[in-house]
Amino acid sequence: MSTILELSGVTKNFVKHLDAAAKLARRLGADVKEEVVHAVDGVSLKIAAGEVVGLVGESGCGKSTLGRMVAGIMEPTAGDIRYKDRVVSAMDKQAGRETALAIQMIFQDPFASLNPRMRVQDIIGEAPILHGVTSRADAGDYVAQVMERVGLDPEYRKRYPHQFSGGQRQRIGIARALAVKPEFLVCDEAIAALDVSIQAQVINLFMDLREDLDLTYLFISHDLSVVEHISDRVVIMYLGRIVEVASTEDIFDSANHPYTQALLNEVPRLDVRGFDYQPIAGEIPSPLDPPPGCHFHPRCPHATARCREERPQLREIAPGRVSACHLNDG
Repeated sequence: MSTILELSGVTKNFVKHLDAAAKLARRLGADVKEEVVHAVDGVSLKIAAGEVVGLVGESGCGKSTLGRMVAGIMEPTAGDIRYKDRVVSAMDKQAGRETALAIQMIFQDPFASLNPRMRVQDIIGEAPILHGVTSRADAGDYVAQVMERVGLDPEYRKRYPHQFSGGQRQRIGIARALAVKPEFLVCDEAIAALDVSIQAQVINLFMDLREDLDLTYLFISHDLSVVEHISDRVVIMYLGRIVEVASTEDIFDSANHPYTQALLNEVPRLDVRGFDYQPIAGEIPSPLDPPPGCHFHPRCPHATARCREERPQLREIAPGRVSACHLNDG
């Protein structure tokens, strides 16, 4: 399969600049510095057309920030994002507009991401009209078709978001993304806010849409049990860095990185009884002051002196599989 999206050394830092009082304090000798949040740290990744890639990590690891950069909502501090072999930041206005339509994002909170003052027909139909996907005269029929595709009754198109359930609101968000005929969807915890029974319905909807519309997904989640059912490959992220990439089967059968192993040990399974599930030791460090060397070493039971000093590089440990751990060198 051809590569549709490629990230090369993508980094995102958020800088809190000093205010006037802090600048004055620094001039007087106080040890005051600008605070820099290292949200994403040199991520490189390729995604093939038609693939579903699951991006997994604890809260605060930078996966949502990475998703927003892929969707064009944020610009990277460093590195390149290529869509169909073209650097997004170097595109002309027309190509940039086409790419912005081709990559759409579905957000975690289906209520906060919808304008409460707009009717559903306007939420779904506004962008297609603006970008010429449909005419204003045909917008009503077009919105009805999109709503039916995601399992919504078009009769409800004049209602407001608060008049729908959580699962229905998420379907509205999916319909809004599909309305501009995208090729690539970034799903940021798209089912996390839904009841378990509704989660299954939305997952099935995503898979049906993939087959019907030939979509590519970057599926962001902290829930490995969900990712197992929807993804072709799994990317494990920790404190802004990718630590392991492998097929879904390989990740769940034989996780390589200690962090991946720890995540899997937290997932309850029906076929395992009498197992004492333990959370990962410690807490994820602050991205304001990430630890040196391997970011995971303060919580890793296998950490050595080398782990505390030298950053492990992602390297191939098997065909189609990479991991960033010094244990692979032994």
